[in-house]
Amino acid sequence: MSNNFVELKNVSREYLIGEQEYKALNKVNINIKRGEFVVILGPSGAGKSTLLNILGGMDSPTSGSVTVDGHEISKYSAKQLTKYRADKVGFIFQFYNIMPTLTAEENVRLVEDVVDTDKDALDILKSVGLAKHARKFPNELSGGEQQRVSIARAVMKDPSLLLCDEPTGALDSKTGVEVLKLLRRQADENTAVVVVTHNAQIAEIADHIIHLKNGQIEQDIQNKKPKAIDEVSW
Repeated sequence: MSNNFVELKNVSREYLIGEQEYKALNKVNINIKRGEFVVILGPSGAGKSTLLNILGGMDSPTSGSVTVDGHEISKYSAKQLTKYRADKVGFIFQFYNIMPTLTAEENVRLVEDVVDTDKDALDILKSVGLAKHARKFPNELSGGEQQRVSIARAVMKDPSLLLCDEPTGALDSKTGVEVLKLLRRQADENTAVVVVTHNAQIAEIADHIIHLKNGQIEQDIQNKKPKAIDEVSW
C-alpha cells in the first residue's frame, strides 16, 4: 500500500476555448505525503490554479486519476466531492473570503455548520494571535489579521489537506512571515499543506517543490534541508 497521501497519475485537464483545445494540465504525476509542506511554482497560465482546484475537488481531470487518502476522488460524484471538500480540505485564498457581516469568531464558527469539529473557535483565534479581536468585524481588522481569520477558519476544520492560493500575496513581508509560520505549524501537525505562489523565496522553506510550466511538471524536487522561516531574507 502506498504511503503517499495524495497521488496524481497522468492527470490532464483540457478546456475548449472556441474551437481550440487548451491543455491546462498535461499528464501530471505528483505524490504528496502527510505532513509535507509543498510549494508549487510557475508563471501565470502554468496550470497552478487548475491543479489546486482538482486537488480540492472543485474541478475534475479530463483524464488520469487523483487519489487522496486511499480514495480515488477523480471518480467521485458531485455529492461525494461536496462531502470530500467538507471533511478533508481546508482552503486559504489570497483575498480572505471571509464574511464582512460576521465577527472574526463568527467567521471561524461557520465551519461548525459544515462539519463536526471538536476544536474551539476562540482557542484557534488565540493560536493565530487574534484572541483580542474575536468580536471585531473584518473592516476593523488589517489585511494580515483578516488573512489570519481565514487561516483560523481553515484550521478549525482540522483538514487533512490544506490548499493555499497565494496566501501571502496581498500581505507585507512581516505579516507574510507570520502567516507562513502558521502554515508550517499545520504541516508539522501532519496536515499536507500545498501552497501555490509566484514567490520563489517560499520554496526555501518547503519540503517539496514543484515547478509547473505550460501544464507540465518542469521540476519535482524533495528539499532535504528546508530553511527555517526566520533564516530566509524576506
